[in-house]
Amino acid sequence: MSHAPSPPRSVPALSEDAPSPAAGAASRHTGGRGAHPGTALVTGASSGIGAAVARRLAAEGGWRLVLNGRDATRLAQVAERAAATGYPADLTRPGAGRQLTEFTLERMGRVDLLVACAGIGWAGEFSSMPPRAIDEVIDVDLLATLHLVRQLVPHMVQAGSGRVVIVGSLAGAVGVRGEAVYSAAKAALAAFADALRYELRGTGVRVSLVVPGVVDTPFFERRGAPYRRSRPRPVPPERVADAVWCAVSRGRDEVYVPRWLRLPARIRGAAPCLYRRLAATFG
Repeated sequence: MSHAPSPPRSVPALSEDAPSPAAGAASRHTGGRGAHPGTALVTGASSGIGAAVARRLAAEGGWRLVLNGRDATRLAQVAERAAATGYPADLTRPGAGRQLTEFTLERMGRVDLLVACAGIGWAGEFSSMPPRAIDEVIDVDLLATLHLVRQLVPHMVQAGSGRVVIVGSLAGAVGVRGEAVYSAAKAALAAFADALRYELRGTGVRVSLVVPGVVDTPFFERRGAPYRRSRPRPVPPERVADAVWCAVSRGRDEVYVPRWLRLPARIRGAAPCLYRRLAATFG
C-alpha cells in the first residue's frame, strides 16, 4: 500500500544533534555481517536504480520499506508493487531530509538501512553548462544525500546498528568527458563514504559504496544526451540492485557493477599518467 503524505505535523522537530528515542525501539539490524530484515529507506525510488532496489528488497521478504522520489505518480506505482510506503518529496528543498526522517521514524520506529540512489546528470561541455544546471546536479546528487545521512546516522548510532549504502558512479572514480559536474558530485560521494566509514568505526553502523558503470535507465534521456559509447555496455538496473544487496547481506564496503570496472579505477590510482593517456586515446 503506498502513501503520499505531506510532511507530518504530529512529530516534534528533531534537534540537530539529539537522536529520537524511537530509534532504539527494535532489535533487528543490518550493521554487521549478514542482513536481518528491518526498515529500509530508499531514495530515488520512483524509477531506475532506486525502483530496482525497492523491488529487490521486497523480494527478500521481511523488510518494511519507505520509498522516496520526486515523481509522486511513478513512486506510488513502485510502492504499491513493493508493498511499501511512499513519501514523495524533493530532498533538495530545505528541511526535506529532516521531514523524511521524522516521517519514517514515526511510521516505522527506526531505520536500519538507507539506500541513497537519487541522482541526475547533465551532458555537454562544462563551458556551456547553465549555472542553474550546475546547482541542480550538486544539490540532487550530493547535498541532498549528505543532509539526509546527517539526519539518519545519529539514530542508527544510538541503536548501535545500521547501514548506509550510497550509489555512486564510475564517473566519480575516473572522471568522464562531457560530465564534469556529475563526475565531481559522484567523486565527492565516494570520498564522503570513505570518511564517514572511518568516523563510524566501532558504532555498529556501516557504510557501503556501490559503483555502477553505465546503467540502462531513463537517466540518459533526462540528462539531455543518449549514451553512444560501445564500452562499457549498459547493464540493467537489477544488476545494481543485486550489488546493493551484496553490500548489505555480505557486509561489503565497496562493490563495482560490473566487477571488472574496478580495473580502470585501480589503474587511475596506481598510474594516473598512464590512465590519462589511455583515456585521451580511447575516450
